[in-house]
Amino acid sequence: MMDDAAATLSDEPADAVVTDSELVYTGRVWDVRSDTVLYRDEEIVRQYVDHPGAAAVVALDDRGRVLLIQQYRHPIRMRDWEIPAGLLDVPGEDPVEAARRELAEEADLDAASIDPLVSVFTTPGGNDEIVHVFLARGLSPRTTAHEREAEEADIRLEWVALEDAVAAVMAGRMRNGILATGVLAAAERLRSSRD
Repeated sequence: MMDDAAATLSDEPADAVVTDSELVYTGRVWDVRSDTVLYRDEEIVRQYVDHPGAAAVVALDDRGRVLLIQQYRHPIRMRDWEIPAGLLDVPGEDPVEAARRELAEEADLDAASIDPLVSVFTTPGGNDEIVHVFLARGLSPRTTAHEREAEEADIRLEWVALEDAVAAVMAGRMRNGILATGVLAAAERLRSSRD
C-alpha cells in the first residue's frame, strides 16, 4: 500500500529564466540548443537536444504476447529490440494518433483500442524528449503493407510472451529504454487490473 507522501510525489515545473538561447545545430530530425539560464541566482549554460517528442505502442495480442521489432540503430551500432515508436513530427497530430500511425507503419497493424500507459522523459539531462507510451489491444492486420526504407527496410517482428519480454529486460538482454518502460508498465497494468 502506498503512503500519503508517495501518493503525492510528482515532477514539478521550475521557473528558471532563460536569458539567452542559441540554436547551435539544425538537424534533419532534431536540433541542438545552448541556453543560458538563471537558476537559484546563478547563471548556467546548458546544451541539449531540442526534440519533438515521440509516441510508442505496447501492442498486446489476445494470447498475452507483445509485439517487438528489431532494427539497426547507428549510435549504438546494434539491431536492438524495440516497441513500435516514432516522432511527433506531424504538425497538430495527437500522440495517440501518432501511436496508431507508427503501429500501422512499423507493424502493419490496426488496434481496436489504444490507451495511455505511461509518459517518460528519456534523458532529461541531455534532451527535452518526452515519449508517450500507449497500450494497444484488439489488433488486426492492415489490408495493405506500409513501404519501409532505410533502417526500417529490414525490420524484424517477433511476438513474445509479455513475461518473457519483462525477463529479458530484467536480465539486461534488451536495453532499449522505451521498450523497458513499456513492457514493465504493461505488466504492472495487467497485474494491478487482476488485483
